[in-house]
Amino acid sequence: MADLNAIDAAAAYGRALNQAVKGDGPGGVAAGDGASFKAALSDIIGGVADAAAASETVSMEAVAGKADLVDVVTAVTNAEMVVETVVAVRDRVIQAYNDIIRMPI
Repeated sequence: MADLNAIDAAAAYGRALNQAVKGDGPGGVAAGDGASFKAALSDIIGGVADAAAASETVSMEAVAGKADLVDVVTAVTNAEMVVETVVAVRDRVIQAYNDIIRMPI
């Protein structure tokens, strides 16, 4: 079975969200703490790359006859879910930026 699954992805997303809310981890962004934001973005991008690599690995194993079709579908679905989560977060960041820009001074 694939290394990543939907429960793992949801748990990782929940941990990142908790860290961001508490402000105590790589995702936690305190006032003026640009380094933490950079680290959070690096972690997120690394997670996307890891999910894509896992998906490719399982797909190649299936081509070689070493993996089951269910494993391939699971890995590809998990990679898709990770990408969709990143896109949703990106959209929220852009929306927040636009809201800040529209604020009267």
